[in-house]
Formats: sequence, structure tokens, C-alpha cells
Amino acid sequence: MSDAVALIERYYAAFNRGHWQAMLDCLADDVAHDTNQGSRELGREAFRAFLARMERSYREQLTDIVVMATADGSRAATEYVVHGEYLADDEGLPPARGQRYVLPGGAFFDVRDGKITRVTNYYNLNDWIAQVSA
Repeated sequence: MSDAVALIERYYAAFNRGHWQAMLDCLADDVAHDTNQGSRELGREAFRAFLARMERSYREQLTDIVVMATADGSRAATEYVVHGEYLADDEGLPPARGQRYVLPGGAFFDVRDGKITRVTNYYNLNDWIAQVSA
């Protein structure tokens, strides 16, 4: 359990530093990434492309991160608060004008052999749209 928690904490510490390679180093080569209300993307290279899109459109920091894991460390869950700024238009979403937002979120993880094999992210997209459309 403690190894899984430490892995997820490293993953989010890398996110908050904007250190994408350190995030990718936490992932298995065949990682499954379930985007919020979207599709499943497979593989570390798909995750790298996702991070590039996120970096272009958003500046985010996570606070109040809580990590929980099963006793055997094979699954974990997090809850956090996203503090962000919408920098550039993201396809299918409202226009970006530097809007700031604060949004609770969460994620679920599968862990195997010290690597994250699945990341499933959740947040309230309607809340985010309301905040950036105001």
C-alpha cells in the first residue's frame, strides 16, 4: 500500500512541477488513460500527447491531494482541488481568455510492478464550463 501511495504522490508532485517526463516515468508502457467524459487512450506516447495538449491550453496546480490505496497496493484513488487558468482554446470547449477556475476532481489508478497501468480522471465538466463561460 505504501509503495502505491508513494508512486501516486510522485506522479502528482511531477504534475505540479510541470515535469512531464517524471510523470511519464511513473507510467507503464501500456498505460490505459481514461480521460474525463472521454475516450480511453492507450500507451505512454498517447499520454505524452495528452500532456502536450494540456500544457498548451491549461496551467494547473493541484492542492488538497489525498491518496488512498488498497492493502495490496494494486489500486489507488485520489481526491484533489484543481486551481487553473485556461490559456488557449481546447477543441469542443468554450474560447479561452485566461479564465481562472477552481474545481474538485479525482482519479482512480491501477498499479502493477511499481508502475501506473491505468489512470481514470473525473471532474464536473459542466462546473468547469460554467466557470470559464462566466
